[in-house]
Amino acid sequence: MKMGTLGCSTAATILGAALHAAGAAAADRPAAGGRQLAYDWRGFYVGANIGAGFPLHGGERLQAGSGFGSPGFDLSPPSVTRPGVTVGAQAGYNWQRGPWVWGFETDLSLLDGRRGPTGAYLASPAYPAPPVFTLVSNSSANFFASIRGRVGYAWDRSLFYLTGGVAAGGERGPATLTLGAGGPDALFSAPWSQSSRMKYAVGVGFEYAFADDWSARAEYLFLSQSLNTQVFDNGADFMYASRIRNENHLLRFGLNYHFGAENRIPGSIEYGKPQNGHNGGNGRAEAQNGEAPERYSVHAQTTHVAQGYPRFWALYDGPNSFPSGGKANVGSTTNFFLGLRLWEGGGVYLNPEIDQGYGLANSVGAAAYVNSAVAKVGRAAPYMRFQRYFLRQIIGLNGGDERQSDPDEGSRSEVLESTQNQISGKVDKDRIIVTLGKFAVGDVFDDNVYAHDPTTGFLNFAFNTMGAFDYAADAWGYTYGLAVEWKQDWWTARGGVFQLPTIPNGLDIEPQIFRQFMGVVEFEARYELFNQPGAIKFLAYGDNGYISKIDDVIRYAYLANDFPPRFDTARGRAVKTGGGINIKQQIAPHLGFFLRASMDDGRYETVAYTDVDRQLSMGVVAAGALWGRDDDEIGVAGALSGLHGDRVRYFGLGGTSVYIGDGALSYAGEKNMEAYYKIGFGKDIDATLDYQLLVNPAHNSARGPINVFGLRLRAAF
Repeated sequence: MKMGTLGCSTAATILGAALHAAGAAAADRPAAGGRQLAYDWRGFYVGANIGAGFPLHGGERLQAGSGFGSPGFDLSPPSVTRPGVTVGAQAGYNWQRGPWVWGFETDLSLLDGRRGPTGAYLASPAYPAPPVFTLVSNSSANFFASIRGRVGYAWDRSLFYLTGGVAAGGERGPATLTLGAGGPDALFSAPWSQSSRMKYAVGVGFEYAFADDWSARAEYLFLSQSLNTQVFDNGADFMYASRIRNENHLLRFGLNYHFGAENRIPGSIEYGKPQNGHNGGNGRAEAQNGEAPERYSVHAQTTHVAQGYPRFWALYDGPNSFPSGGKANVGSTTNFFLGLRLWEGGGVYLNPEIDQGYGLANSVGAAAYVNSAVAKVGRAAPYMRFQRYFLRQIIGLNGGDERQSDPDEGSRSEVLESTQNQISGKVDKDRIIVTLGKFAVGDVFDDNVYAHDPTTGFLNFAFNTMGAFDYAADAWGYTYGLAVEWKQDWWTARGGVFQLPTIPNGLDIEPQIFRQFMGVVEFEARYELFNQPGAIKFLAYGDNGYISKIDDVIRYAYLANDFPPRFDTARGRAVKTGGGINIKQQIAPHLGFFLRASMDDGRYETVAYTDVDRQLSMGVVAAGALWGRDDDEIGVAGALSGLHGDRVRYFGLGGTSVYIGDGALSYAGEKNMEAYYKIGFGKDIDATLDYQLLVNPAHNSARGPINVFGLRLRAAF
């Protein structure tokens, strides 16, 4: 992803993290100079809003393009865009220093009145063809979401604020256009509308705290959902283009509930249980020690990666190749992690995300791709999505008698410390964890404390996940699913079911439950080797959906003389299976080793991950405490990857897949090496120097090797 200019919310995140760190001591006081605040705006809040939206542009026009040769074929259906009601919900977090209040907010709202025209219409009298046309439009444009920074001034119980950030929504869904009475060449279809410009929301507001935990607000926003372009094509070189400028004035009113700056649950049933006949004594002691459970969790992280490589030797370049003349790209990802405790052991989590820029060479060129820290879907302008929203329930199995702070078992483990997507508090040693909603398969499965998180460790695909683990995901790496974990003293069993994409490597997730899905199981055993802790995991999965068998694809290409072969020519119901082993082993304190080995059924196309059918990867990670720099880290790793014979034939005939396809192939297994040094500037700010060597990139000995140099910058709170 190309970073370009930082989006409003990205900048707000960095500014918020810096101000939060610089003013933490002051923010913990009631006010500057000891003056008591009339109202404390600090902390997490949630709320709802209702209002009205007023569109600036109502016209519709379908411009005749390729094949027509004259604007006389343009079509102007009557616009159905009109003022409408907006209703939605918001969540945010505030810091405060004296009268100044700053923070961030994310929201999701319906916005009525933004439908596309549907019906039969008359063309203009000058139209040189049958004067009737029919449109069937999808009304997907009637919502918006945003991540916005906020800064304001508090006076007594009143707050005046400015707000601005990145928005989403407003796209038109798939549509059809029929000219005259129809016919093969008179039927036009269009996919989702696209926009290359930034969508944003800016505005002002007034908020008044009418009770200790409640406030009411009035807010104005100018919402720009950009210039959306939708192309209608009849498959015979004739084309229409619909361009809609989606801009709106919004006036809305809302209520917010404030959880406050004190983020602990006093007298919790977890900690305030009667002991020795005294009710709550232990709970008060633990609250004083900062161990009482949180009511909510708020964190954020922004990661920026610049990567490039010089010219390298290659006999040829192909459609999915790293360009041999050299290339450099910059991409960024900014995430917010919001969690709210609903009841004992249960919490709901929301992760809005802003992406911008491109992965190196637009995320193609190697099966073990070089950057898993930025989104595969690159855009020059920043855009936002809700990547995770899920419910997690922890069920204790020890009756509260063995609650403890569990040791860290991974970068995204179930350990209840205050961290991303986790609300702090002690848990039973033996427990069941249920996660339901939209999240990443890797949040639960195939974890490894030494190689899993590309925002802090290795960047290459080969070292953060089993290469042959073709797990369910959309193009951003997330999907809908259910995962259950059962953790006992020395072992953990995990199982899950997740929705596959509608088509392999597609943008959308299958909406019908169990029509296309993945089942996955994992067993983890923990042990000690020479008094050093370690763990081994065994994983197996199966993708059940509409998947192409490679041999059928090649056979069709020869029968139809249709080259290069394409996966979409032979998709049918199939089950693709695979599995692997994942080992982590501490060698000494602050020094660890990891190994992953995996294999899948390479007779089938890649469903959602990458073009690897067997892989072995291993490496060593050392923490800076070994040389007196606690926040530094160094890692070195290598990987060997290969393809099934059917896939070798497919790529040799010029076929392309998710990440690779050079137009030809001199097959040799892909080899990767990566080394990085992370320089920590405190716990939550760091810079990483990264080097990767790719031998036989895309499993092709006719190209490379490639030397990739990278710089990663990360800030979090």
